[in-house]
Amino acid sequence: MNDPSEARPVEILLVEDDEGDVLLTTEALEASKITNNMHVARNGEEALRFLRREGDFAGAPRPDIVLLDLNLPRVDGREVLAQIKADDDLRRIPIVVLTTSEAEEDILRSYDLHANAYVTKPVDFERFLQVIQRIDEFFVTVVRLPPR
Repeated sequence: MNDPSEARPVEILLVEDDEGDVLLTTEALEASKITNNMHVARNGEEALRFLRREGDFAGAPRPDIVLLDLNLPRVDGREVLAQIKADDDLRRIPIVVLTTSEAEEDILRSYDLHANAYVTKPVDFERFLQVIQRIDEFFVTVVRLPPR
């Protein structure tokens, strides 16, 4: 396992259009014992530009992990996931689908598109914080992430 106290900050891209969920996720990650830098894309188009380092995102860091909502404006999360996993430069980035949907078709489609995990957002504030912290801890201290 990795020692989070000695590691470089983890670069996290949150792709989320709901401001409340952005704030909750930010709070949960700040409370985590793991040093991280969170970046936010408010829609699927912005997420793809960030990941491809296009335009205003030319200097953006490569994320170590992406937390991806499915229901996004402009380009929805399913299409973002499909484009990431079809791109030779991006497909190794772990993608955690983090969404309110409990629909079996969304779960199956996300895994068919090679999501690394599918997590339904809890509606309870404390539980939401715990879930975000566990995702962060798992992908940073338990698994080995691909090099940037």
